[in-house]
This record gives sequence, structure tokens and C-alpha cells, in this order.
Amino acid sequence: MENLFDLTGKRALITGSTQGLGFLMAQGLGEYGAEIIVNGRDQARVDNAVARLRDLKITAQGYAFDVTDAAGVKNAIETIETQTGPVDILINNAGIQRRYPFTEFPVEEWDKVIDVNQRAVFLVSQQVARYMSQRKQGKIINICSMQSELGRETITPYAASKGAVKMLTKGMCVELARHNIQVNGIAPGYFATEMTAPLVNDKDFSDWLYKRTPAARWGKPQELIGSAVFLSSQASDFVNGHIIFVDGGMLASV
Repeated sequence: MENLFDLTGKRALITGSTQGLGFLMAQGLGEYGAEIIVNGRDQARVDNAVARLRDLKITAQGYAFDVTDAAGVKNAIETIETQTGPVDILINNAGIQRRYPFTEFPVEEWDKVIDVNQRAVFLVSQQVARYMSQRKQGKIINICSMQSELGRETITPYAASKGAVKMLTKGMCVELARHNIQVNGIAPGYFATEMTAPLVNDKDFSDWLYKRTPAARWGKPQELIGSAVFLSSQASDFVNGHIIFVDGGMLASV
């Protein structure tokens, strides 16, 4: 029981992990013993993230591929499985945001949000799950959002995509649990990161956030690591189809 959270000998592929919360989860899983496979679209940024992890004495490899390209995903997963080794843990973290009023939202921007946030989760999970099913073992973690449950102005496509990922998580659980694959989601609340810096520095928005969140603060990025480690480890072997909201209580509050 003392090794419930030990990830030694496990290999974790984390999409969109060259920066931000994706990189922090990579670092967190690596510190618990996992070998990390970094993903991003730009090879230079992938290489830089791998080097940073290796500086921390974390075993890491990097593969640059576009998670929205079906053929590219298939080839990348085949290459990883044959050249690097089995993917034991998949974290579907890659995601984008676009902001426009609903009636003015450009169709091409809608398509980009849905492709990265929703379609890519299906594409990568499908390829990885085929190998996991053969081995009768695996962990898949989909990064959802507060917007899996709540709407907000100017980000309707984002909310739609994250709501779909929530239901994709449940559907995957129903089909894959029989193969000893656990599929769960993590839904971050508002975290202070590079991407949210403009909001963090916006006094009016931060004041609203403090009032709206029972914890009365922004989340610290490292506070997402615990949930990722839990859902990646044997501690969660009978946890399936759940979404863990790491949100300081926001979803529980009226």
C-alpha cells in the first residue's frame, strides 16, 4: 500500500506538454517515477521541454505531431509504441481558446477549437486505446474544464468542446473498462498560468473570482499535479468515468 502512487516503470504521453499545465503535469508524473513523452507541434519547443525535464533527472522523450491530424496521430503512436515502448498513461491535455461574441464567432475559429479540444482527444485516445486493450491495462486522463459544466460569455465553442470531452470520457469508460483501462477526467478551475496572466492582472476579474470561488483565490498550477498522479497510479484502479473538479469549490457554489 505504501507504493500506491509510485509510477516507476510507467510511460506517460502528455499532449500539449511543452509549457503550462501540461508541462507541470509532466514534471509531476516524472517526479513520481514515470518516463515522460512530451508532445507539441513544434519540434524545437518539444526538444526544449525534454531538456528541461532531463535537467530535473526525469527520463523524457519528445515527439512533435499535430493531434488534429488523423494520419499523423496514427503514425506517431505506432512509432512511440515500437521505438520507445508501450504508452501506459495518456493525458489528453492539448487545448486552445478563442474569444468572440456568439453571433460573431467565425466558423473557421469554431472549427479550430473543436478540432483541438474535442476531435484530437478522440483521435489520440483511439490509437492509444487499441494498444492498451491488447495489453489489458492503461490509464487515460482527459483534461476537461469548468466549462464542461458552466457557460461563459464569448467562449461558447470552448464550453461545447469541453462538455463533449466530459461525455467522451464517460463513453470511453463504458467501452474500455472491460479491458482494465481507466478513463477519467480532470477539470481545472481558474489557475494562474502564463496563459491566464492577463486575467490574473485584471483587478476587476480577480475580484470577481475571489468572490465566486469559496477558496477565494486563484489555483496554483502545482495543485493540479496530485489529481494527475492519483489518476495515473494504481490508487485509482477502480475509479472510472469520473471527472475531478480541481476548482477551489467553484462548481459547488451558487
